[in-house]
Amino acid sequence: MLHSARARTTRLICQVLYLGLIAMLLATTFWPAPDPALSLPLILSIKLVPLLIFIPVILNGNNRGMIWLSFVLIFYFTQFVVNAWLSEGEIAATVSAIIALLLFVSAMFHLKLNRPAA
Repeated sequence: MLHSARARTTRLICQVLYLGLIAMLLATTFWPAPDPALSLPLILSIKLVPLLIFIPVILNGNNRGMIWLSFVLIFYFTQFVVNAWLSEGEIAATVSAIIALLLFVSAMFHLKLNRPAA
């Protein structure tokens, strides 16, 4: 339930960043070409299932779900930063870290703006 017009805006920003993060995860899976010895469905499920669970949360803007999404984003952000550090600033890892950070911050703003009236 959205409690203000500004909360609608932050929910929209979260939706766009969420789609961007999923797109980056898909792009980094297929480029460069994955190792043929690895199971592609397994890799995609490990990367995407924790995020895909939050599709209803992103669509509705549920406060409790946004809190849980933020917890999960911390793990993704940590992995992206480690990848960026180890690859000495590879663009895909850096962009993924930035998108995850922006999604986390926008989720926090959404929580602040979507508080129920006292």
